[in-house]
Amino acid sequence: MDENNRNSFTGSIGFVLAAAGSAVGLGNIWRFPYLAARDGGGLFLLVYLVLALTFGYTLLTSEVALGRLTKQSPLTAYNKLSKGFKPLGVMACIVPMMIMPYYCVIGGWVVKYFLAFITGSGVNTAQEGYFTGFITETTSPIGMTVVFLFLTMIVVLGGVDKGIERFSKVIMPLLVILIVVISIFTLTISDTDELGNVRTGLEGLKVLVIPNFEGLTLSRFFSVLMDAMGQLFYSLSIAMGIMVAYGSYMRDEDNMSHSVGQIEIFDTGIAFLAGIMIIPSVYVFMGREGMEASGPGLMFVSLPKVFERMGPVGNYIGTLFFALVLFAALTSSVSILEAIVSSFMDQFKMSRVAAVIAEGVIALAFGLLVCLGYNKLYFEIELPNGAIAQILDIMDYVSNNLLMPIVAILTCLLVGWIVGPETVIGEVTKNGEKFRRRGLFVVMVKFIAPVMLLVLLLKAFGIL
Repeated sequence: MDENNRNSFTGSIGFVLAAAGSAVGLGNIWRFPYLAARDGGGLFLLVYLVLALTFGYTLLTSEVALGRLTKQSPLTAYNKLSKGFKPLGVMACIVPMMIMPYYCVIGGWVVKYFLAFITGSGVNTAQEGYFTGFITETTSPIGMTVVFLFLTMIVVLGGVDKGIERFSKVIMPLLVILIVVISIFTLTISDTDELGNVRTGLEGLKVLVIPNFEGLTLSRFFSVLMDAMGQLFYSLSIAMGIMVAYGSYMRDEDNMSHSVGQIEIFDTGIAFLAGIMIIPSVYVFMGREGMEASGPGLMFVSLPKVFERMGPVGNYIGTLFFALVLFAALTSSVSILEAIVSSFMDQFKMSRVAAVIAEGVIALAFGLLVCLGYNKLYFEIELPNGAIAQILDIMDYVSNNLLMPIVAILTCLLVGWIVGPETVIGEVTKNGEKFRRRGLFVVMVKFIAPVMLLVLLLKAFGIL
């Protein structure tokens, strides 16, 4: 892609909404609330907030700055900045290519549930075995995956300004409105359990926000720290090549420091609202034990049962909820696809249409494997971290638990020790902007972040 003809966001608002849309995905909605409930509520929130303002900020700033400085996609940006770092670019491109297929499969599940609720048959999704029955079918999950992938491709085909930015400016405000409406509603509900005890949404909110220090040990705090740091990869879309690609579309005259700060606020706010939206409702109708579910179990098994317990209004709330989840999943899948498409365009000089079609075919092929991994190709293996996995879990483990920490460590090495922190600082401040966390950035990128990332990687390998 010729730098002079490179598309760009029309302004900082477009960049922030697109980047925030990437950050606000399934990881925020189904993983953040579960971790917060499991890891001591307010304790997890406090640790997460501190890490977001330090660790997350450092990596987010580095990737956006590298993208804008080089005007290149993740596949080519690192090598342009420093010869010999081509393998880092390759890994940064492989990560979204591994995530895209299974993300589209999960997106297809969301499409299925949204269609069920919007047609008035959402109550069926609460039936025992509904979710398992659906994903173990041979054809239906594949069809829904194709629908979700097609929607994603349509947006990316429109380009940066007319596709991604225009889509984000419409979808992100709708997403915020939906999540605020559902969050307010969940705080007003109540239910009586079999023992006659009344549980309210406000009591569920306390589970989320009040720190639980009971039984807190150094080992448990370390576990909370690792969970919060791992969540930041999902929440801020770092080490996936996405922010490098989006940074390359950011105009030189835009205030980068201000924009990165807005992304932090947007992401943390949405993650917190996701907790308010989910935890109180699950607590009211299923108690604390209901909050033990995570990932697909929370989204596709526990919550439909919650909506069923709400009575007639439950189908309406479920419709709004899965519309919200579909919007969030699409904004993230668009950013994942764009990271790959921009890499193909820069490295192989492909047109946008050809790059989108090429990755669409690749994502569909591996997406089919993921779908078949629940029926015809089903098997189980134990991962190094002790988890029992099949095809989707293996792809998620390799991309998120192994490759992303490695990409982040090498990025810290590149910025902190090869080209030097001043390279990023110079990009952030080139328009006379202030870099208020300059000292923090230098210390984090050179010393603290690499050590924390190495610990996270060792934990993924089951060593710690």
